[in-house]
Amino acid sequence: MTGPAGVRHSLPYTANLSILFTELPLLERAQAARAAGFTAVEYWWPFDSADPRPVEVEKFVRSIEQAGVQLTGLNLFAGDMAAGERGLVSWVGREAEFAVSLTIAIGIAERLGCRSFNALYGNRLDGVEPSEQDALALQQLATAAEAAGKIGAQLVLEPLSGTPAYPLKTAADAVAVMDRLGLDNVRLLADLYHLAVNGDDLDSVIAEYTPRTGHVQIADAPGRHQPGTGELDLEGHLEKLAVAGYRGHVGIEYKPDGPTLASLAWLPEERRGDK
Repeated sequence: MTGPAGVRHSLPYTANLSILFTELPLLERAQAARAAGFTAVEYWWPFDSADPRPVEVEKFVRSIEQAGVQLTGLNLFAGDMAAGERGLVSWVGREAEFAVSLTIAIGIAERLGCRSFNALYGNRLDGVEPSEQDALALQQLATAAEAAGKIGAQLVLEPLSGTPAYPLKTAADAVAVMDRLGLDNVRLLADLYHLAVNGDDLDSVIAEYTPRTGHVQIADAPGRHQPGTGELDLEGHLEKLAVAGYRGHVGIEYKPDGPTLASLAWLPEERRGDK
């Protein structure tokens, strides 16, 4: 792992404020990220329900506008993440929640210029055939991709670790769904932490799937903490992504091993903002 002086790539970073700066209330984190040098931020679904009150949406939008940062990515409502739920794309019976959160997310994106939505696929459900869930997923992803396309945005599909019931575990799993959809604006979210933990060879993923990658996120493994706390050569992998043609943001999505600001020592402040 190269130290702060050895950053080798020029990809821009975006701070995931659903996992960073959690020392602060969510609506104060964009300002804290800006004070730390970031000019771009992303979030998981920032509300407690799929259909938050308009005043909640307005407060969220204002927190980003007032901080002067760019919203680069937003997750659609994924259910109760703390309880282990991981998305509604394939959740039979919760189609209305998915639809309303999509409408709200599109509205936020139109105001803030966000052009990327993470649509978590959803866990396998007891008593429901996987084929039924997969059919619903294709239908809802197509609907969401069409809505995103109207504002020039993409959907990204993310393989996840740590949740056995979640069926997309490798890059190939997500790409197989993308192939069935056949839509240009549905792309891979390559979270290098999740992929590594699930056994994907990161160099092979980068070599094969960079042209189909819409977003990248990082954390070190094991542990899911900041770069330098685990075994992954994250700078090396990011350099290979850049060489392979990736030009998007890199989402910093790790659990800080200590206070957030201290955990950012691996990334010089002048490298945190878009140039």
